Amino acid sequence: IDITGGLVLLTAAAVIGDNTNYFIGRAVGPRVFTEHRRFLKHEHLFRTQRFYEKHGGKAVVLARFVPIVRTFAPFVAGVGRMHYPRFLAFDVGGGVLWVWSFGLLGYFFGSQPVIKENFGFAVIGVIAISVLPIVVEVFRTRLRRSASVP
Repeated sequence: IDITGGLVLLTAAAVIGDNTNYFIGRAVGPRVFTEHRRFLKHEHLFRTQRFYEKHGGKAVVLARFVPIVRTFAPFVAGVGRMHYPRFLAFDVGGGVLWVWSFGLLGYFFGSQPVIKENFGFAVIGVIAISVLPIVVEVFRTRLRRSASVP
């Protein structure tokens, strides 16, 4: 298999998928935020918009590396009305970084005997590293909350 062709194709698929998700969020998202819904309120929509104004680029790139989160980040960016050219730039950059880093790591290290013999541990390691940013952020948020409580 041609690694370069495969990585280019996977990068295009990742960017196209995220853009589709962004536009679905942009079109459908605001309509589900009404005053009559218990969990999806206008206040949440406004908070999401403020978040993406402040942290949108970082969120789009970092979400690529976090399982489950990567599925929802483009949709939420669309709901939050993140400026599309900014979303696209960070999405393409994040897509290239994500696909090429993991693709090349797999290509070069996947054939190593130690990886082949311990593939289950390697997968668990990748998952642990991917979830680590969420764990760190949860602890940071809890520390901030406990520090602000008198």
